[in-house]
Amino acid sequence: MMHTAVGWHVELEFQEDDQHTRAVAMVRLPDGSEVRAHGNATRHHTDSNQPRVGEEIAGARALNELAMQLLTKAHGEIDQASGRTSHPIHV
Repeated sequence: MMHTAVGWHVELEFQEDDQHTRAVAMVRLPDGSEVRAHGNATRHHTDSNQPRVGEEIAGARALNELAMQLLTKAHGEIDQASGRTSHPIHV
């Protein structure tokens, strides 16, 4: 059996103000397609201003959405190739 090393690079970008953080996650797949997802975080007015926490929350939400989109894409490709309906397992 031959093993091939494949790497994906996920990019995260953030836009922030004093109350909101928006994250965009993007992965470029080996077939040339791109998948993008968004995540948001809002700071409660009584919380201290900790931009890194907002980035972590918004980034995690964007990555979670990216994962769900990749599962949907993969199952669509399975269905197309097999002619049957596959069922993604959401963990």
